Amino acid sequence: MSDIDIDQQILDNIETSRNEIPHPSQPKGTNMYGSTKIFPDYKAEKSEYYFQLVHGIAHESSVSFVATLQAIRALRKGFTSVLYFYGPGSMNCIANRGFPTTGADGFPGETNINNALETFIKEGGTVFCCRFGLALHGNREEDLIEGVIPCHPLDVQDAVIHYARKGAIINSTYMV
Repeated sequence: MSDIDIDQQILDNIETSRNEIPHPSQPKGTNMYGSTKIFPDYKAEKSEYYFQLVHGIAHESSVSFVATLQAIRALRKGFTSVLYFYGPGSMNCIANRGFPTTGADGFPGETNINNALETFIKEGGTVFCCRFGLALHGNREEDLIEGVIPCHPLDVQDAVIHYARKGAIINSTYMV
């Protein structure tokens, strides 16, 4: 078979592959999943706490962003909501993210964690960030998002104890 014949066969196979399944298989706006919410939409009772530990790198997985969104939701449900970033999670708290300039999205969503943390702080959430986690990754304390509270590495365990004694709902998010 000649190169021209092989190229034509590949083009024919591409066309056959494209036509095997009609696209789009569902028109835009088609409801493909049910919408039944199983559990009640709980709200905080008096003086309830939500404490979220985050040990995940921004943009390497969704865990840090989702943890922040969960903390925002808990805050909006009336919980005293606290995020604690440590280890590589500390990198989420850096204000100087962006490309080609800080604050610019070099790709869609590059600053989503920054925006979510700024919203969380503005709405009354508390964000702690481990200084040792910052240092491990060459980040500077002065580059933290405004309102983020830098803390000592020994504070991680004591913060868990503190919020456990307050009866907090405690989530711990890790990236593997």
